[in-house]
Amino acid sequence: MDLPYRDNVGAVLFNRAGLVLVARRADLPNAEGAPGGWQLPQGGMDPGEDPAIAVFREMEEEIGTRNAAIIAEHPDWLSYDLPPHLLGRALGGKYRGQRQKWYALRFLGEDAEIRLDLDPHPEFDAWRWVPLAELPSLAVSFKREIYDILARDFARYAG
Repeated sequence: MDLPYRDNVGAVLFNRAGLVLVARRADLPNAEGAPGGWQLPQGGMDPGEDPAIAVFREMEEEIGTRNAAIIAEHPDWLSYDLPPHLLGRALGGKYRGQRQKWYALRFLGEDAEIRLDLDPHPEFDAWRWVPLAELPSLAVSFKREIYDILARDFARYAG
């Protein structure tokens, strides 16, 4: 399929201990330890939206807070392709995958500020803090390369 990439932003949110927030997809509730059940907050950008603004909007929509500060921006846009069985189905059927701008952010709040229940149709049903190095093992196979890059390139912010 000759489909475009969807522009997207992602948040690697570090707490004071240097751990990273991952959230469990609500559409995969039995994926406690399975790859792909857990992911970083991320979401599509509106046309013309500044990625640094979009990342805070997405965090607020998905995890209920924007109480964070950007500590780094990944220099590259990172892309992934959907596997064949998801083409034409995932991402509204309009995209071949996503082109993502990733940010490392420091969470400035308290854990109680993270709220997954504010959206009437939440994307996530659970969250936890994990070591950055665990990210690739939590990702679905088609996102694993990006999570490898993030774990390597944002390692200096981890605890």
